[in-house]
Amino acid sequence: MSLLDGTEPGADGVRALVQRAVELRSGAAPRQFPGRSVGAVFFNPSLRTRTSLEAACARLGAHPICIHPGTDAWAWEMTSGAVMDGATAEHIDEAVPVLASYVDVLAVRSFARLTDAAEDRADPVLAGFVARSKVPVVNLESAMWHPLQGLADTATWSEKLGPDLTGRRLVLTWAPHPRALPAAVPNQVLLSAALMGMDVTVAHPEGFDLDPDVVARASALAAAGGGGVTVRHDREALADAEVVVAKSWSGFSGYADRDGEARRRAGLASWRVDAADLPASAGFMHCLPVRRNVVVADAVLDGPGSWVQLEAAYRLWTAAAVLESLLGDGW
Repeated sequence: MSLLDGTEPGADGVRALVQRAVELRSGAAPRQFPGRSVGAVFFNPSLRTRTSLEAACARLGAHPICIHPGTDAWAWEMTSGAVMDGATAEHIDEAVPVLASYVDVLAVRSFARLTDAAEDRADPVLAGFVARSKVPVVNLESAMWHPLQGLADTATWSEKLGPDLTGRRLVLTWAPHPRALPAAVPNQVLLSAALMGMDVTVAHPEGFDLDPDVVARASALAAAGGGGVTVRHDREALADAEVVVAKSWSGFSGYADRDGEARRRAGLASWRVDAADLPASAGFMHCLPVRRNVVVADAVLDGPGSWVQLEAAYRLWTAAAVLESLLGDGW
């Protein structure tokens, strides 16, 4: 039992995790797991993910062990058959089984490289952990997915829009950024909203498409749950949204032309989310960190419709709910 893309518990299981997160945030006593440990390997930086994971462990009486290969631990080699005569001293073939023998849950954070579409689709680091670990694996953001963020988003939608999210109108909008970014977060927003049966519009400029396999999978999930997925190349959909989630991402078709994508991105500053773009009743969300006045205007982030702080706060309580399940009876 692992949490890799957030769909593993199923729609009802996600609702149960969200309800448990709400209870914990409201003061319910967490289950206690003294003597248990959670190992987390961070190949990329983190603020909310690492801190919320450690804080969740503290509330559950479990011990977090965070490792940063190449800084406070040996650099890892990930390629099978590699001749390790360079900077890497530890191979994933040994490292993961050893760590899994020390802890009760093993977690990993490893971003997309954005150089090879097939490689990123395969999510090689996450898959490598799953293949070598005898304990549950939690994805702390991979090349493709960010399930703990998706659970926090779902908890926020549920608190603000009600527990039945079927047909509620969400717009996932592309936003400007100085550089190409991975698509794990927008992929997750789309998948998580679809799993809840929301009516999702993905708005992005031409050439900044999400992986068509992800869109197709989300469309099938949404239809099964009473919702739908629409893709648009304009921003008019924001005017009818109940919640807007903004995020920059690199286009799937841009893998073959990064220089061309950079030129196109430089001319798209008008996709910044401004207060005038949003209905007065709509909520605004972003996973953070966010480039103020590039991705979104101050007036939106600091305004009454901003759900960003609530979304970030739920990172702790949804992590705690997940760890309760993985250290306990499962979902």
